Amino acid sequence: MLRRVSVRVPPHRAEIARARLLERFPGGFEEHDLPDALELAVYTDEAGEAAVRELALGSVAWTPVAGGWEDGWKSFHRPTRVAGLWIGPPWEDAPGEGAVVVDPGRAFGTGAHPTTRACIELLARLQTGSLVDAGCGSGVVAVAALRLGFGPVVALDRDAVAVEVARETARRNGVELEVRQGDVLLDDLPAADVVVANIELRVVEALLERRPAPVAVTAGYLAHESPRATGWEVVSRIELDGWAAHALATSPERGEVARRPGH
Repeated sequence: MLRRVSVRVPPHRAEIARARLLERFPGGFEEHDLPDALELAVYTDEAGEAAVRELALGSVAWTPVAGGWEDGWKSFHRPTRVAGLWIGPPWEDAPGEGAVVVDPGRAFGTGAHPTTRACIELLARLQTGSLVDAGCGSGVVAVAALRLGFGPVVALDRDAVAVEVARETARRNGVELEVRQGDVLLDDLPAADVVVANIELRVVEALLERRPAPVAVTAGYLAHESPRATGWEVVSRIELDGWAAHALATSPERGEVARRPGH
C-alpha cells in the first residue's frame, strides 16, 4: 500500500535531515515549514517507511495515499516568481523569457524554499559580475544568477549526484554553466566577484573565513541567526518564513559597489 511517510525535524537539523533523506530517497520529497519544525515527507511503501524510521531523524508518521507517488509529489511542486524570474518544474508551462526550469528530483533546490528565494532576491540587488555558487545542489541559484546577468558562473558541490543534476539543470535551461565537484572548504575556489552559499551556518562561516570573493550572499540558517566571520560587513538582509539571508562585503567600498542602482 502506498503511503505518505513524514518526519518532523528541528530547524537546526534541517540540512542534515535533507541530505540523509536524499541518500535513501533520491526521487525527492516534500517540505513543509511548521512553527517549530520542518516536515519532510516521501511517498513510499511499508519498507520505505521502515527506512525512514531507521534514519532516526525525528518523529515519524504515515497516512495512506490513494493516488500514485508521482502525482502526489508533483502536485506539491508549483512554480514561483522571484526577482522577476519564473522558477518551476518541467511539467508546468514556463514563459518564454526569464524562466528557470528545475526538476525537483535528486538534489536540494527547487526555487520554492525560502532560503533559495532569498538568495535570488539578494542577487538581484547586486551589481552583476562573475559568480561562484558554493554548494550548488540542483543548480537553481546558479542558473537564476545567469538569468539575472551574472557571468561567468561556476557551480560547486561535493556531492556527485548534485553535480550531475546541476549540469542537467543547465542543459534544460540552455545556459553555459561550469559545474565542478569539490569541497568548498578544502579545495581551491575560482576567483569571482560574488560567492553565493545556501548551506548550513557553520559551513557558511568557514567559507567566509576563506575570503572566496569580495561580496557574498549567504543563507541556510534561521531568522535569529547571522554568519560570524571577521572582515565582513552586512550590505543587506532578507527574512522569509523564519529563515534569513545576507549580502555581505569585505569592505565599505565593496558594499557600495555591491548595491545595484535603485536598491
